[in-house]
Amino acid sequence: MKHTNSIKAALILTLLITQACGAGNEPPNEPQQQTVQQATHTADTTEAADTTADTDTTPEITTVDFSGEPVGGEPVSFVPAVGYWTTGMVEDNPALFLDGSRWEQGQTSANIAEQAREIYGDRYSEFLDNVQAYAYYPFAIARDTDNFTGGEISLRFKNTGGRIDQNAGILFDLKPNGDYYTLRASSLENNLVLWRVVRGNRSSIEWIRNTPTPTNQWHDLRLVVNGRDIQGYLDGQLLLEYTIEEPVDGKVGVWSKADSEVYFDDFTVTPEH
Repeated sequence: MKHTNSIKAALILTLLITQACGAGNEPPNEPQQQTVQQATHTADTTEAADTTADTDTTPEITTVDFSGEPVGGEPVSFVPAVGYWTTGMVEDNPALFLDGSRWEQGQTSANIAEQAREIYGDRYSEFLDNVQAYAYYPFAIARDTDNFTGGEISLRFKNTGGRIDQNAGILFDLKPNGDYYTLRASSLENNLVLWRVVRGNRSSIEWIRNTPTPTNQWHDLRLVVNGRDIQGYLDGQLLLEYTIEEPVDGKVGVWSKADSEVYFDDFTVTPEH
């Protein structure tokens, strides 16, 4: 009987050892690993979604510094509409230059028809019908901004000459028929003005006086558009605030007047969020 009990005990012990060894061959904690992998995948997907969302809401800022443009020729990044515009050199740096010494009242740019067709396509004739009416005001249109509806536009300018005028401005809300707004500073008149041109007729909207911008010095001009609210900054100071009748919706560029000789640089457009 004792011998039989010993055999049973040995068999039971062998069975327990076999089960223990078999359990040791199984991958430990496999369900837990799978859970961790799933959680990691979910976190990665969430992070990617958050990154995409951040990218989608970031406004695309466009800055033109003219560094890659051929000096002495017509600008590549801007389309001249009225006046003589080239890429010039100032202080060993390329910049957009309006040569007002060649200005004649009522004279548009040499290839205005081709330029207008490039900008407005089939509607270019409407633009041409009105451009002669405001050829007193040279301007050039930014190529990379198709439709500005709000945000910020800034630039640097340096008036270097002009007997009649020394003006530098930001042109915005340019329509196919030639209507537009401009925020401009004058080095001769020492003022900051918001203008409106409608069917070739210019009218002043808001004047800010005693804003000196000496000739042969660089100055900063910034426009902020939020719906119908307009803000104008000159050399970092908020000087002009006005509410226009309708929100803006059009092309943008740089603006001047008559025989002004002026350099423009660092033209930056920051669309609204």
